[in-house]
Amino acid sequence: MPPTIAQPEEVPAAGDSHRYVVVARRYRPQTFAELIGQEHVAQALSNAIASQRVGHAYLFTGARGVGKTSAARIFAKALNCEHGPTPVPCNECDICQSISTGEDVDVLEIDGASNRGIDEIRQLRQNAGVRPSRSRYKIYIIDEVHMLTREAFNALLKTLEEPPEHVKFIFCTTEATKIPITILSRCQRFDFAGILTRSIHQRLQQIVIAEGVEADAEALEVLARRAAGSMRDSQSLLEQLLAFSPGRITVADVHAMLGTAGEERLGSLLEHLIGRDPVGALADLDAAMNAGVDAGQLIEQLFGLLRDCMVAAAGCQPEAFLYTSPSAAKKVTEAGKRLGLSTLLAAMQILDQTLSRMRYSTQGRILAELALVRISHLEDLDELAGLIAQLQSDAGVATTAGVQPMAAIPPGSAAKKKYEPPVASQAPSSDPQVVSQPVAKISLSEQTAVDVWRAALDRIPGMVVDQARQFDSVTLAAPNRLVIRFKPGYAVFKSACERPEQVVRFERALAEVVGEPIRVSFALSENGPAKPETARTIVPPHQRLAEASKHPLVRQASELFGAQPVRVDEPRRDSAG
Repeated sequence: MPPTIAQPEEVPAAGDSHRYVVVARRYRPQTFAELIGQEHVAQALSNAIASQRVGHAYLFTGARGVGKTSAARIFAKALNCEHGPTPVPCNECDICQSISTGEDVDVLEIDGASNRGIDEIRQLRQNAGVRPSRSRYKIYIIDEVHMLTREAFNALLKTLEEPPEHVKFIFCTTEATKIPITILSRCQRFDFAGILTRSIHQRLQQIVIAEGVEADAEALEVLARRAAGSMRDSQSLLEQLLAFSPGRITVADVHAMLGTAGEERLGSLLEHLIGRDPVGALADLDAAMNAGVDAGQLIEQLFGLLRDCMVAAAGCQPEAFLYTSPSAAKKVTEAGKRLGLSTLLAAMQILDQTLSRMRYSTQGRILAELALVRISHLEDLDELAGLIAQLQSDAGVATTAGVQPMAAIPPGSAAKKKYEPPVASQAPSSDPQVVSQPVAKISLSEQTAVDVWRAALDRIPGMVVDQARQFDSVTLAAPNRLVIRFKPGYAVFKSACERPEQVVRFERALAEVVGEPIRVSFALSENGPAKPETARTIVPPHQRLAEASKHPLVRQASELFGAQPVRVDEPRRDSAG
């Protein structure tokens, strides 16, 4: 059954505005059954009263507008009602009515923010010893209790630990972490949860009917989502709308009052971001601002929309959406799949940073435009993640070749072409890093040494093979021993190839090509006669850079990582070679 709604106080006649009571007060819950979204608290307090297990101090903690003070008043009425103590106060006796209006002499509501000093708490301690005037208990409701000073908490501690039998304390706070542990340990704590959007929507519908005003269901739904779990916030917004549009409340009225964008405009903006269309995204932003939408509000709405896309991309059902109406749930789910989880996380980080910067900047529109363009230029990060995983599978090979594993790829530098390792045939191999190819056996001789070496390299994947292909000569030093020589300027390639683990791979590949064990070693070619220093040709840096860009390894690195060479260093000479 839907929860009941408190009967509003009598609304004053037109022209008697000084007696007007705002919606949030007129429809404040009067019983535990009307306490929306806090059923666990209502049940626990009702059972405590029914079983006569009422403690002397309670702490109600939670976000603003979720019913903490209302629950404290209901609890006070339940304890002091003329027909009680009872879980269901009558709300008709003089005590119940005076507590509801905050005028009861035995139920004192204290604002902790303005009565936070030690003098006020000392006075409270003195008054606590005086018995109640007409009720069973003297009840102190201290709102925002975390605002009390340390000295005030210390003064309250002894009274809180051993209060008189006729005294009850109810503390309300939005920041329980600021309350000393000595106080917390002496209270029964109840955490008030944020109220579900559908529950807020339902209560707003009841209030609108009671007010005799027509309202679109979608308009109330937008209000409920906007309240973000706070019943009081939703009722305050409804109060504004009743004055803004007294005849009928529409979705357009809600967006006009809040300065927010409608779902169609948000959906169009999201499509442009998915399509990597910065022009369309900026046009949507311009149109929204011309229609009165605030740039900060639009970015905040987009942030919430991407949150729901992220939830969908993670595999959750539409029931987990917080900022999307049921009618748009399908589109949001599809958008989440199209963007991908990694891209969504990056986009949300951009929006989060933008929202933080907009709070302290007068250039809100420019920051919003910057965020939209940055998101429009994001690469497909899910595809990039797969590429990185593929590269990491060959990380061991890259490390042995003298190349450090890639720590990170800057945003926007995704490889234009995926690296695809050579495809192995169905022929088995004892070395998983050796690719078996259907090659006929080659008889090793001085004349076939180069062919044998090249055939062996064709059977091995990895970047070190590209270095090995830069050999200068291959000689047969013994019947079963090859010597691979590099030019003096390629000493780094020689060092990479002669690592023990690489030598093992080369020798296994050679054995498969020749059909018998072959040993391999690496050396540098003999240096030619040195040219006189005056005869050396000086090559301009830009020409050396252009020539280096044509090198096969450099081209492959450029295609793989989307990078370009920026400097050419002279190779180090190996004095031992």
